[in-house]
Amino acid sequence: MDELNRKKGWELLPLLEKKEISAVELIQACLSEIERTGKKLNSFITVLADSALEKAREVDVTRSKGRPVGKLAGVPVAVKDIVCTKGVRTTCGSRMLENFVPPYDATVIQKLKEADAVIIGKTNMDEFAMGSSTENSAFQQTKNPHDLERVPGGSSGANRRPLQR
Repeated sequence: MDELNRKKGWELLPLLEKKEISAVELIQACLSEIERTGKKLNSFITVLADSALEKAREVDVTRSKGRPVGKLAGVPVAVKDIVCTKGVRTTCGSRMLENFVPPYDATVIQKLKEADAVIIGKTNMDEFAMGSSTENSAFQQTKNPHDLERVPGGSSGANRRPLQR
């Protein structure tokens, strides 16, 4: 299953479509990797294991019955924690919004859901995306999976400079 976690979404989709892997197997592999690396990398603020597995099961059943599925059916997606997701805590990396649960989905979430993508969680980020290293996340600092002494890049983790001690 480790090899699945190294593939890009566009590489996974044909495997799902040909039923070489199931959506449930794929999501279980992703969740296992999140569990294995979670405390070391701090990349997720919220993991949606139950709803992700439920959606994966739904996709597998629909596909097994020969019914049409969305263009991203079964593909795991992690969403930056600044994107409103109905019924899912959305903190924007801020303690001020630590318990905020939006009553609606942002357009991108609506589109992902329409495409049957599987949202596996909300990723850590600098507070309100105002930074470049997650050193300003209210919750935790994300680490680079290739070098724990560096940050990963972008407002979800920064430019590859060494972490400040």
